[in-house]
Amino acid sequence: MAEGGGRRRAFIGSFTAAGGPGVVTAAVAERGGALTLLSSVDGVLDPSYLALSPDGGTLYAVSETAEGAVAAYRVKGETVEPTGPPVRVGGSGPTHLSLAGGHVLTANYGSGSVSAVPVRADGRLAPAPSAVLRHTGSGPHERRQRGPHAHQVLPDPSGRWVVSVDLGTDSVRVCALRDGSLTLHREIALRPGSGPRHLAFLPDGRHACVVNELTPSVTLCRWDARTGVLQPLAETPVLPDAPAGDAYPSGVVVAPDGRFVWTATRGEDVLTVFAVAADGERLERVATVPCGGHWPRALTWYDGFLYVANERSGDVTWFSVDPRTGVPEQAGAVGVTAASCVVFD
Repeated sequence: MAEGGGRRRAFIGSFTAAGGPGVVTAAVAERGGALTLLSSVDGVLDPSYLALSPDGGTLYAVSETAEGAVAAYRVKGETVEPTGPPVRVGGSGPTHLSLAGGHVLTANYGSGSVSAVPVRADGRLAPAPSAVLRHTGSGPHERRQRGPHAHQVLPDPSGRWVVSVDLGTDSVRVCALRDGSLTLHREIALRPGSGPRHLAFLPDGRHACVVNELTPSVTLCRWDARTGVLQPLAETPVLPDAPAGDAYPSGVVVAPDGRFVWTATRGEDVLTVFAVAADGERLERVATVPCGGHWPRALTWYDGFLYVANERSGDVTWFSVDPRTGVPEQAGAVGVTAASCVVFD
């Protein structure tokens, strides 16, 4: 638990270029999941994605700018304080970050690369990345896939591998992180033109779901942590019919018990719930419900509730979930201009 006792907190990222307040700290109600805004810090440009250290004492944020940087904040009760200046990641437009092997990893969309920045014992960042792994390739989408666009990077459940999802190359890369170096182990091709954006592992550690941005779908995969191999099994649409307009899936979340998967889709502004087969190798679309705002950029599960950061309507909505069907029902909302993600301690 982070400094400040047993009070539960949420941290909300936003786009300062669109008027967002920066990094927002909020209190989480013990019952009902409601968020109450406490403070904000705007010292970093476009802190669009956040990650919390395992001990809850340090919060990390990308700076989704052309220069590309990552920043660290010390969690101090109802606010956060920068531990130092942002560190350049050696890539442009970082859209996602995670922690693995004593490093902060960033997925750099603009430059199509993944960076590893060492984390010191006190949670502060080293002044430069120890590795930058550049992706190569392209896809058939004329405008969006002219080159690589790394959109997410995260460790696998075993901790042996680093997995990066690339929208521009229609692929998922499996890498090893050793002694501060990133080494490509294997690249797994998904359907050409699908535009994979984010991946979430199932609790069994043997399956994963990839949400695809350029076609509104989710690809269920089998994962072998021993060999570091991801095997696509089936691709399922996230919408029951052809989209009426823009439809760009963004987030994917798996229930802690592995029974359900939820996705968010921008433009159509909906959440979709899937039921997972007992063997983890089949998804059945159950329902699609409004997300409560416009342009849901990220989706998070916390303590029985789904939280949605709606970028263009400038709010965070939260949903209770029917434990039998997995269907969400909106329970509340709070305004945060240009909201982009929510994480919890």
